[in-house]
Amino acid sequence: MRMSVVIPAHNEETVLPRLLTELRADATLSVVVSANACTDDTVAVARAVGGDTVQVIATETPSKTVALNAGDVAAGDLFPRAYVDADVIVSVATLRALADALAGREGPFVAAPRLRVDTSASSWPARAHYRIWALSDFRLAGHVGSGIYAVTAEGRARFGAFPDVIADDRYVQQLFSPAERITVDAEFVVRAPATLRAHIRRATRIAAGNRQLVRRAEVARAAGTRSAHLVAAAAPPASSRATGYLNLIGRVAVRPHLWPAFLVYCVGYGIPLLLATRSERRGQLPGWNRDETSRA
Repeated sequence: MRMSVVIPAHNEETVLPRLLTELRADATLSVVVSANACTDDTVAVARAVGGDTVQVIATETPSKTVALNAGDVAAGDLFPRAYVDADVIVSVATLRALADALAGREGPFVAAPRLRVDTSASSWPARAHYRIWALSDFRLAGHVGSGIYAVTAEGRARFGAFPDVIADDRYVQQLFSPAERITVDAEFVVRAPATLRAHIRRATRIAAGNRQLVRRAEVARAAGTRSAHLVAAAAPPASSRATGYLNLIGRVAVRPHLWPAFLVYCVGYGIPLLLATRSERRGQLPGWNRDETSRA
């Protein structure tokens, strides 16, 4: 075995066969599907498609982080470990590249393949939004997450159980410095929402998750305890975020052909921030939603 793979899954019967059919072909991958609060046939489909090569566990708790923690227990001590969302498109070759990039490394490292967002089935406004998003600091500075990342044993030891947060992938990314992030020369694919409206619905929850990390960091910094520093590291200060906005504006300013797309991006980025802020002020989190248009 060269790598363990944990796949959290909630009502993913339509997309799991595509992923598991690919992964079960490699006997060096120890695959765990960790289903949570599924009301469809996710568990049955995972067992049928994965056969004897895929371990399937289930919990009644509706939480991705609970599923991740249960998957960690089931995966045992095999590292490197990849965390893979059920709806991504990734090849065995890409996972092998991740394993090879981390194998033998001493110290805490996190690695991810290059992300390609498939906008072929998206409307023009949705495509425009992602053209600008691709120029953001988040994408250019050791982007981790958005569907798949892997850690060494020391990297996984950097934090305990996955905390109860919405943005688990961003939480993990920001626990590692840029020097500890590895971008592998291989890709995985995430399908973009079909419309800008569908993107805004999904992005609102993402924005709420990012704000949640900021609040946790502020509490941790105020506590000033030794154990708080990792939580505090999970969200950059406001000055860093402002620098990121300015960097993006600078990249777009020298590309006049992207100016119309930038206006669309401001809508696709700004409205979710406003909605997430409103929910936070009301003491609420946006209800769980995911983009079904990209799973069709």
